[in-house]
Amino acid sequence: MTTIFTHKPTIEGKRVKLRPVQAQDVPILHRMLQDAEAAILTGTVHSSSQTTLPWTVDDLRVTYERWSSADDRLVLAVIDQATNAMVGEVVLNDWNELNRSCGFRTFLGAEGRGRGLGSEATELIVRHGIHELGLHRIGLEVYAFNPRARHVYEKVGFRYEGTGRDALWFDEQWIDVHYMSILETDVPLSQ
Repeated sequence: MTTIFTHKPTIEGKRVKLRPVQAQDVPILHRMLQDAEAAILTGTVHSSSQTTLPWTVDDLRVTYERWSSADDRLVLAVIDQATNAMVGEVVLNDWNELNRSCGFRTFLGAEGRGRGLGSEATELIVRHGIHELGLHRIGLEVYAFNPRARHVYEKVGFRYEGTGRDALWFDEQWIDVHYMSILETDVPLSQ
């Protein structure tokens, strides 16, 4: 079946390039996923003392190999143009054809944080989704303990829609999740 996610493009920005994940990226992804801060902020773990994730390099290789040809999602590596190093990923998923909508998620390893790379990568994938793929709406979830990510999303144009109370059990307490989205009418045709 051919969908809007069948083609896996390369998207060039000023500081980052988005490209399909390649086999040699998997060990780097594995290392990045072992980063405690990334695991916490994405809600992947339920305790700040949990420092490793159960996925092996082989587990990830199988998953990313499947995703590389999947027509239900677009998974792209975030490449730092200055160093040519992979620093994270951006993903469009949960596509709803009739509503022309999908979900968005991202994560950056420690090497990619704090330099605006995540902002540019998010903007590039959103523009691609709206202008090239014809999406009307892209939605996301961000946990209340991740204000840095929420700031990035707001800077790109995502708007707060509401809060899911007590959505994540973390360090013996409940954490809220914030729902955000961006519409095709929110994204200018050019920058």
